Amino acid sequence: MSHYSALSILRHGLLGNKHWPRAWRDPAPKPSYDVVIVGGGGHGLATAYYLAKEHGIRNVAVLEKGWLGGGNTGRNTTIVRSNYMMPGNTEFYERSVQMWENLSQDLNYNVMLSQRGYYYVFHSPGQGDALRRRANVMRANGIDAEFFDRAEIKKRLPFLDYSASARFPIYGAFLQSRAGTARHDAVAWGYARGADKQGVDIIQQCEVLGYIWETDKIVGVETTRGPIRANKVALAVAGHTSHLASKAGLRLPIETHLLQAFVTEPLKPLVDHVIIYGGAHFYISQSDKGGLVLGGDLDGFNSYAQRGGLPIVEHTLQSAIALMPSLSRLRLLRHWAGAVDMTMDGSPIIGKMPIEGLWLNGGWNYGGFKATPASGYCFAWTIAKGEPHPDSAEFTLSRFERGYQIDETGAGPYPKAQ
Repeated sequence: MSHYSALSILRHGLLGNKHWPRAWRDPAPKPSYDVVIVGGGGHGLATAYYLAKEHGIRNVAVLEKGWLGGGNTGRNTTIVRSNYMMPGNTEFYERSVQMWENLSQDLNYNVMLSQRGYYYVFHSPGQGDALRRRANVMRANGIDAEFFDRAEIKKRLPFLDYSASARFPIYGAFLQSRAGTARHDAVAWGYARGADKQGVDIIQQCEVLGYIWETDKIVGVETTRGPIRANKVALAVAGHTSHLASKAGLRLPIETHLLQAFVTEPLKPLVDHVIIYGGAHFYISQSDKGGLVLGGDLDGFNSYAQRGGLPIVEHTLQSAIALMPSLSRLRLLRHWAGAVDMTMDGSPIIGKMPIEGLWLNGGWNYGGFKATPASGYCFAWTIAKGEPHPDSAEFTLSRFERGYQIDETGAGPYPKAQ
């Protein structure tokens, strides 16, 4: 049942939304909590929601230095997929897609999931073989994957460049039909409202400045709104993971890079799917407003800023025109960058840190948004039970000590054309 009746929506609309009730409370921070989660993006809010819903831990605060969803949750290309092939990644991302498929019903909030399909266009026999191997692993794990030759793709995606002068000739494409997109701000708002209903305190404009220590144990955080004690402190802060970890004396195998995205002026419906260009790290989809959403590669330098450099602008737009020449006269409306926390193997870290009282969910590379439901679910399990969830058991920090890599580069820019 909808949170608001049609009559109440009409009434509030006619009144200019002057008396529209809050979707979640705006409480003052309490002196102490069972768990404090630092980061009010999708992962932090999802963790709080599942801690309360699945484990009955409701004395929880989510601390956000700005506004909810103002970080990477609102600065991504909203893609949802599970085309991973390495042990650890395969189960985890498929769990996430399955959770996405039921998320609107679970939250009683429309996250606008659109399972429009995800095409990976390949440009050589070698690249096709690599994608077939990925598809076979996916199928062996019960995940949908299909292959189409050039003739079939030309029927399905007629607006791509199939000419003899194409920069990379199109040989065919791989499809995950259950993949697609979701509305990023709706995900943050849905989890926020759901967590609030479970009794979680969501505290905005509350920056964490440091930690409260007792001997060698973290027992809370120092914030711009005063000290807040907690039995457990959990970090879910994306690109600022290294920054907050360093305040606890931790040096993590994480670098922060910029990942840009772009939106064009709106068009009539053209691109019905998410399309990945195998000739370069480029991907494209069309939003509900009609704008084409374009994504590219990392800027290649370390930064915490939320703006990118012109070389990636040029690279991304060149890739767009190489794949779809019809876009050449289109105007770019805006662009932005997310501060992405990149581990050395392209896979995340979920678990307890070497410092007592500190827990971490970070290092998401290209995969943060699509992982939101499973990330929150598994991190909540780990915090509540003190042990990894089976689907995230490979994502411990200790794998780097053992030299064990889950190196799939986020299943993003690879495999390259051979």
